[in-house]
Amino acid sequence: MDQKKIGSFMKELRREKGLTQEKLAEQFNVSSRTVSRWENGNNMPDLDILIEISDYFQVDLRDLLDGERKSENMDKKTKETVLQAVDYTNTEAEKYNRRVRICNAVALLLVLIYQLVKGTAYYADYSIVTSLTDIAGGLSIGMLFAGLLMSSRYGVKVRAFKRRLLKREKSEEN
Repeated sequence: MDQKKIGSFMKELRREKGLTQEKLAEQFNVSSRTVSRWENGNNMPDLDILIEISDYFQVDLRDLLDGERKSENMDKKTKETVLQAVDYTNTEAEKYNRRVRICNAVALLLVLIYQLVKGTAYYADYSIVTSLTDIAGGLSIGMLFAGLLMSSRYGVKVRAFKRRLLKREKSEEN
């Protein structure tokens, strides 16, 4: 897939409709800078936006991805399959994002508990309270670190490694 070629084709389609980058950006709820990056071949739109672009310009998705007009309209079954793949990807991303938000919320709650207890007289008077609040403080830092790791690009690598290990274990069991 040649991103520069795709970008040039998108620019050509936009100009055929007489649109500015700003108008196209408004149509797809992105910034004009994003449209510029697409057209320069620096970035690619998400798959769901690519499908919207192909519908908007009335070109086949395959033509859009090839960066030139070649075929007739995408048949209905292929389009439905692609849309199902997009829905699945978006659903999986939302599940993952929900886990990260829960992790961060728990960490925030632990930090709040730690700060509230630390500010009371019980903190210095009872060693068990001191130990528990220190544990809560440590857990909160750990949870924040885990949330940061899971939301970074390294988290993607960790999840991919985990999937490979799980697949390997399943194949060894069978």
